[in-house]
Amino acid sequence: MTQERIVETRGPEGTTHTHTTVITDGQGERRGGAGTVILLIVAAIVVLAAIWAFSNMSGTEVAKDNAITNAAGEVGEAAGKVGDAAEDAAGAITN
Repeated sequence: MTQERIVETRGPEGTTHTHTTVITDGQGERRGGAGTVILLIVAAIVVLAAIWAFSNMSGTEVAKDNAITNAAGEVGEAAGKVGDAAEDAAGAITN
């Protein structure tokens, strides 16, 4: 609802001043939602890109951890083979 108030004041010299005040309750002044929709779409794209980036980082970390684990296992196997070879060599010397 809109109200219009007109205030008229008279000065001592006989001059008249008029002041108009318009008061609204905010109804009917709603803006279009196109800007809001675009902003929501951009925010959704940003959120999806962040989720995708973090999930890829996690996969990279897992792959790196698996590679380190495999390399450590191979080093352990090689050490076992060296130990077996040393035992064979020691057995050959004693026989």
